[in-house]
Amino acid sequence: MDLHLHDLVELKKPHPCGSVQWEILRVGMDIKLRCRGCGHELMLPRSKAEKSIRKVLTKEESI
Repeated sequence: MDLHLHDLVELKKPHPCGSVQWEILRVGMDIKLRCRGCGHELMLPRSKAEKSIRKVLTKEESI
């Protein structure tokens, strides 16, 4: 999967705050994500993050 910094992604499961949109803050062996709803940050191994991503959003879809 082709992921870049500051891409917006939609995960399969919603965050407890209700948001499903996350911003990518770091790409490598681990991927760091920030919730667009509450600002919570987490790091996941790349393999687990790629499995949990439903789609990569474009700028028009995120607004």
